[in-house]
Amino acid sequence: MDLKKYVASIPDFPTKGILFRDITPLMANGEAFHESCEMLIEYARKIGAQVVAGPESRGFIFGCPVAHELKIGFVPVRKPNKLPRKTISYKYDLEYGSNELHMHEDAIKPGQKVLIIDDLLATGGTVEATIKMVEQLGGEVVGCAFLIELEGLGGREKLSGYDVYTLMKY
Repeated sequence: MDLKKYVASIPDFPTKGILFRDITPLMANGEAFHESCEMLIEYARKIGAQVVAGPESRGFIFGCPVAHELKIGFVPVRKPNKLPRKTISYKYDLEYGSNELHMHEDAIKPGQKVLIIDDLLATGGTVEATIKMVEQLGGEVVGCAFLIELEGLGGREKLSGYDVYTLMKY
């Protein structure tokens, strides 16, 4: 199945000069959503994932079906003040400003094999922050999976040393 048929390209969103890749048509199409999840599930099996971590919010949308199918846990990675118990956090710089992500401090067990799933790999900042927290808790990142990779923005290079799997490249 050509999943790119289900990705809308929106010019000048959210700002002029940006070509936004909208995956909501893919999510709305049962066959395309199922196929993308099946591809992620196959990858998770191949790398021996024991838990899936997903940054909000699209990491939840694609990570949860994978964890459910494999009968493994799912760890939400959230923005500040969204998780109710004690968390660890990681701050990172963006092109214009900074961001911070949180994870429950008991979310990952030492030695657990973790697959990180998100919708998009661009500059790699979000997944790099997630990797740092997983490793701080003693987990082993065995893979990073994305629906879309925007080539030329340095994301894959930032993740050198980690197994990176993408369903589509632009």
